[in-house]
Amino acid sequence: MSILTKGIKHKHSWVGILSGLAFGGLIYVLSSMILIHTQAMLLSLIAAMVIYWSNEAIPFGVTSLLPIILFPAFDIAEVNQIVPNYSKSIIFLFLGGFMLAIAVEKTGLHKVIATKMLRIFPETPRGMIFALSITSGVLSSCLSNTTTTLLLMPLAFFLTTDVTLKIRFALAIAYGASVGGITTPIGTPPNLILYGVLEDKGIETLPFIQWVLMVAPLALLMFFVVSFVLSFGLESKKLDSVKALDALSFDQKKLMYTLGALVLLLFANSPLEPYYPGLNLNEKAILLSFGLLMFVPPFNLLVWEDTKKIPFEIMFLFGAGFSIAYSFSHTGLSQVLAEQLSSITTLPPLLLLLIIALLVTFTTEITSNTALISMLLPVLYEVSERNGLDTRLFLMVATICSSYAFMLPIATPPNAIAMSSGVVNVQTMAKFGFFFNLAGIFLIIVFAYSYWSVWLT
Repeated sequence: MSILTKGIKHKHSWVGILSGLAFGGLIYVLSSMILIHTQAMLLSLIAAMVIYWSNEAIPFGVTSLLPIILFPAFDIAEVNQIVPNYSKSIIFLFLGGFMLAIAVEKTGLHKVIATKMLRIFPETPRGMIFALSITSGVLSSCLSNTTTTLLLMPLAFFLTTDVTLKIRFALAIAYGASVGGITTPIGTPPNLILYGVLEDKGIETLPFIQWVLMVAPLALLMFFVVSFVLSFGLESKKLDSVKALDALSFDQKKLMYTLGALVLLLFANSPLEPYYPGLNLNEKAILLSFGLLMFVPPFNLLVWEDTKKIPFEIMFLFGAGFSIAYSFSHTGLSQVLAEQLSSITTLPPLLLLLIIALLVTFTTEITSNTALISMLLPVLYEVSERNGLDTRLFLMVATICSSYAFMLPIATPPNAIAMSSGVVNVQTMAKFGFFFNLAGIFLIIVFAYSYWSVWLT
């Protein structure tokens, strides 16, 4: 973020704060007509928090901590009921992932991986767009899509001085991160929210390998669609030369072998019934353990000062999301909304899935996908349980759709980073993004109805 942007946000911070209060008040007035006071107040507070997450009039992490203060203050839930949501085991899984991401950045391994992947594809605009989107997606499947986008964006601009190519390359990285982030349970925050909700409801979560096998074909098709469309009309464009790589350093080799061992362990830990029972180890403990290994011999890749780079505000966001989901159930709001949504459950399951996909995909364009999925999953759980629908399938469709929003900068962190690069404007992003939204919805519904439903039965 530039100094100018910081100044603008500071100048208008009071306007942003007042807009959140005004919107929250409006939501309370409207919702109190049909809901009891506690439920209306919960919706009001969530609405205000969504505004603050969007305009950042209050720091992102501060907004994420507000449920600890506001929910008890307005008798929505007690402090001792809210605070545990900020220490769920899934949050520590992500903490381990952040430690590994910092080690990757510190050693420069990300540049080596990215540049080697670029060499696989033809050095043409279309080849580079495919390479950048797939590289971004592969890294985002294991690392934060925000971190991946930030790390790859400078590399993309070394490839060309042509403005049109820079726009397409920036979008390829941002969209690739969103496309690839869904391929593992740890790739994006909504996936972790889904796992937290399933655990809270006593529903069996999907093993790591099963999630990958179910979602990877969808991601591969989306990679092709995104890369092909972004490379359309660039036949006459030329690339600058790409510099050759130096040999891997000792630290990079250590980290590369460690990450390889982690991936193998995660796959070995995942059962493939009825042929292989898996190791039955706790995946949260595995990832946190590998993150902590970065600090001790013989690895010695991180020192404690490196933890200052951990984005704790993202971890607080998880806590806020779990707190919202808990409060929806605790106040009975999820049951009330489920009753209202039950009127559409008479529709065929395919049409119901389509409505959910459209609702989530286009709603998350203007709000936090983490906040949205935190509010929606408890409601969809109630709807599916009441009407005998496949709960995991409906929750999974909503979760994947919340990450496949490509139109606006506010929709996902990768979109915002692409916009902040200075080469992408809103009109260009919206033009490409609208088409990719529709393509994503179509492919998700096809996979859910024909492929995922088989895995989940």
